[in-house]
Amino acid sequence: MKQFCVAIGLMLAAAAVSAQEYPNRPLKMIVPFAQGSAVDYSTRFHAEKLSQLIGQPIVVENRPGANGTIGLMAVKDAPADGYTLLAASNSPMTVHPWTVKNLPYDPNKDFRPICGLFRGQAGFVVPGNSSAKSLKDLGAAAAGRDLMVGTYAAGYTLFAHLYASQAGVKLTIVPYKGLSQAMTDVLGGRLDLTLVDVGGALPFAKDGRVRVLAVSGENRISQLPDVPTAREIYPGYLAYTWVSFFTRAEVPDAHVKKLADAMQKILATTEAKEFVLKHGAEQMPLEPDAMAKFQLGEYERLGRIAQAAGIKPE
Repeated sequence: MKQFCVAIGLMLAAAAVSAQEYPNRPLKMIVPFAQGSAVDYSTRFHAEKLSQLIGQPIVVENRPGANGTIGLMAVKDAPADGYTLLAASNSPMTVHPWTVKNLPYDPNKDFRPICGLFRGQAGFVVPGNSSAKSLKDLGAAAAGRDLMVGTYAAGYTLFAHLYASQAGVKLTIVPYKGLSQAMTDVLGGRLDLTLVDVGGALPFAKDGRVRVLAVSGENRISQLPDVPTAREIYPGYLAYTWVSFFTRAEVPDAHVKKLADAMQKILATTEAKEFVLKHGAEQMPLEPDAMAKFQLGEYERLGRIAQAAGIKPE
């Protein structure tokens, strides 16, 4: 009995030492999108700061493909030791469960948040010579016909359907592979409207080639102070893109806490705040439990939008 107690004591002591030592080797941060994306460059900035704070290198590895599934599965299938992390956006975590068939992961059960990083707004963008000066003008101009709306991600498609449901208009969604293609067609007048990352539209809006009728979040943005939010016109409207760091759900609490505490210190710095603002977004420094609650709420809300619009996984 005495030997048994000694053995248990040694095991507990070893576990405590292991938790204190974490991390004691390099970490890997999986980005399920290509280099140059918003998730990629923001991850590289924050991962570098996190590396400095925890005293271990963090290797950022891009694993694009299959709507982000390849990257997410690389994390889901990795050991649950806290050395393989995930940088993910709203797309694979709250949008694709409603738009992509047979996902091999459950975003709410297979992963746990470390912290929210930032959230961004979509811009409602029309050609610079459009007669529409507001979202209501746009809806009125579409009386009796479908609005031709370009989107380059399933999330923006859901955002467009949310607008349609509140404005009482009908849409024809024109899918694109990226922001540049959607902007090219709205510049050429081949679209009535496109919903895109507002930061990507700013250069075109500043020289008058396009007009941003509204932004999708709670507040106006400093770069376009005269542009209203969609909810100023349609009070129920709200839509954000966002990015958060995650681990596998089974990673020990102590490891997650160490990473989460470090990230809160980083996000509180002036440098981190200025980085996010420079890219047309705003910080979303949610701690693990708050981020999980926010994610679940968005997951359920977008599900209701998809159902109302008749969107089914494909």
